[in-house]
Amino acid sequence: YGDVLPDMEAALTWAKRTHPRAAVYVWGSSYSAALAFPFAAEHPHGVAAVLAFSPGEYLDNTSAVRAAARHVTVPVFIDSGSDPQEIARARAIYAALASPHKIEYVPAHGIHGASTLRSDRDPAGAGENWQAVSAFLQKLPAAPR
Repeated sequence: YGDVLPDMEAALTWAKRTHPRAAVYVWGSSYSAALAFPFAAEHPHGVAAVLAFSPGEYLDNTSAVRAAARHVTVPVFIDSGSDPQEIARARAIYAALASPHKIEYVPAHGIHGASTLRSDRDPAGAGENWQAVSAFLQKLPAAPR
């Protein structure tokens, strides 16, 4: 999973070079949600917010995500599916976050990962789940101009 980090580094470099005044949000699903936390911790001035769908300790070091979350100070939205084990995994990361601006969203109807936002995959919950994501995004500070 960690092999993706160089791609994330390249994407951040490109975004900052191409759109220097734009806020960069890291949006991850499942294992990429887990990667969002160490990435945001490494780039406190490059990442403006994190949206993590079904994060867990999916990396080789089984406490790396929580350890990184202790250094993430940007706004964070954590979504989990409705499964009790998934909720517990996401809640442990949420509890470790340093950010004072954090949302833990446990959907009434949800499935694993960002697929919870797809009406074809989660017909009972996609609309409500999008509302929660939209509300989080609308509260983020505007990027400096």
